[in-house]
Amino acid sequence: MNNMINFQKRLLTFGIPLVSIALIIMISKSTTFASYPSKLSIGITLDLLLTIPLFYFLLIRKTSIPKITVVPCLILGLVICSLILPAENQFYLNLFKKWALPFVEFSVFSYVCYSVLKAIKSYKAKKHLSFDFFTTLKKTCYEILPKIAVIPVATEIAVIYYGFIYWKKIKLKENEFSYHKNSGTLSLLIAIIFIIGIETVVLHILIAKWSTVVAWILSCLSIYSGIQLFGFLKSMTKRPILLEKNQLLLRYGIMNEATINLKTIESVEQFTKDIELDKTTRKLSFLGNLEGHNILIRLKEEQTLVGLYGTKKKFKVLVLHVDDRIKFINQIENKTN
Repeated sequence: MNNMINFQKRLLTFGIPLVSIALIIMISKSTTFASYPSKLSIGITLDLLLTIPLFYFLLIRKTSIPKITVVPCLILGLVICSLILPAENQFYLNLFKKWALPFVEFSVFSYVCYSVLKAIKSYKAKKHLSFDFFTTLKKTCYEILPKIAVIPVATEIAVIYYGFIYWKKIKLKENEFSYHKNSGTLSLLIAIIFIIGIETVVLHILIAKWSTVVAWILSCLSIYSGIQLFGFLKSMTKRPILLEKNQLLLRYGIMNEATINLKTIESVEQFTKDIELDKTTRKLSFLGNLEGHNILIRLKEEQTLVGLYGTKKKFKVLVLHVDDRIKFINQIENKTN
């Protein structure tokens, strides 16, 4: 009964704005619009950018739906408005894009940052918990953003945070383990970033002779890729593997992570031989066979490895590199026994 009531409420909440949008689209295709395009364009612009988002907000303000979902509603209205209105009747739409849209984007970003900072403060007040920025960021984003936007937004913020904001060297606790010092991965990623930098300059010069616009587009994509890799690289030094209570939190920067209940571990051993990766045998490193390993974990039941942008893979056997492998194995065995 409660599920049916909730379904009806959700249907009403999302149905009214969608029906309103559909009616506006029908009006834009009608003969009446063809007769009075200038006047009706103003009304359509106001409805899609102000009236419908405001009405949607009134519908969700006392529900559990995040208030920030008004922004996607607004963006949807903006896109539809751009598609259905003739170019000569988009004066007020262009004004909105120029002045109001940047303010909306800045407000959303500020709201997310404020919520994350508040969550961090609350988390650090709980002394018995180990703080991790990326975990806290995702948890906060799930509370304030639509589910589909959480992982992309959290990943982009984390890249900037780990790459350019968080420079303090962390001191490992007794139950934390690094995995970047002896693996050679940092050197490999630094070399890749260096190669990207050289190729970006060379390709830009060559392509600019044909098209300056294309050259700059490709250069921006290359620079963005370099920034992403730098953020990934730095996150490896800031997110150690953690053995906490009855859980093993496996992390490989912000690229891969898995949470394993210690009760599900069948065995953990030193292992440096080559191993064939398949649907049940995975590697914690996103570099696959390009990086070596020295630990093999066998599980009693399947677990999930979460990768970049929320990709998920099942596994029962996991290989990884841990700098202090002896200590790592001993702690797990002590807890599991």
